[in-house]
Amino acid sequence: MTDNAIEIAGLRKTYAATGRSPAKEALKGIDLNIPRGSIFGLLGPNGAGKSTLINILAGLVVKSAGSVKIWGFDQDTNPRQSRASIGIMPQEPHLDPFFTPAGSLDVQAGLYGVPKAQRRTAEILDLIGLTDKADAYARSLSGGMRRRLLLGKALVHAPQILVLDEPTAGVDITLRNMLWQNVRKLNDEGMTVILTTHYLEEAEAMCDEIAIINHGEVVVRDSTANLLGHLDSKTLVITPDGPAQLPELPATITGTIRDNGTLAFTYQSTSTPADAVLNILRNAGIGIRDVKTEQADLEDVFLSLTAAK
Repeated sequence: MTDNAIEIAGLRKTYAATGRSPAKEALKGIDLNIPRGSIFGLLGPNGAGKSTLINILAGLVVKSAGSVKIWGFDQDTNPRQSRASIGIMPQEPHLDPFFTPAGSLDVQAGLYGVPKAQRRTAEILDLIGLTDKADAYARSLSGGMRRRLLLGKALVHAPQILVLDEPTAGVDITLRNMLWQNVRKLNDEGMTVILTTHYLEEAEAMCDEIAIINHGEVVVRDSTANLLGHLDSKTLVITPDGPAQLPELPATITGTIRDNGTLAFTYQSTSTPADAVLNILRNAGIGIRDVKTEQADLEDVFLSLTAAK
């Protein structure tokens, strides 16, 4: 066994032409290894190929070329074992309205061949906060409860890898926090977690490593800390002690006056020290009441990498 939970090499997927739609190459030779025990972010704009990649991992879409190993099992030679190693929490809450949460979990466990004596229905209901709704029909559950039930269904066969496809899209902050508490707990217990999300601050806070996909290709893969380090842009926000105009600035520093009257100066921290900005203000006779700095975040990295493709 390797140190990787998932190993993807040369993965391609081309959808055949249908009607007026031409053939589309959704994945263009993806190479990607995801370490065991990590929380790994898979990011990209709409249509980048994230869903196709997840559906291939889940066994719902047949790849056109390449290889996929899940927990050491090759998808082509050991499809049953590879599928049993991964649990998918889909983006859309498709549930049978006539099953109760307890019934849904039992049926899902049965589909994976989990013997009745080994099923963890009560334990999972407790984890996702649905113990008191165990015998309520799924159609009576709120949208947030249905999301939680999807997470429970992904866990019934005790997979080593959990894939969360936009798990908190459209949910309130309380549910989002609960979901992430559960995810952190599962990860602390050794589960590898793969996350796709449109909330970049969520990926920044949760993920150890991130791969950004655009137009069916991995444009970058690195630790979250290193990705943020790719942009050394820093902004110095000055609150003047009275109304102030922007002083004359060198080409290495850009300045703006914000709506609240503060002055924002952006520069590359590797080539321009913050003291250079402060000296310009002093020389211009601008008094300083407060100073704070703002650094690039994951959204800046994301936009800089996808804008070039």
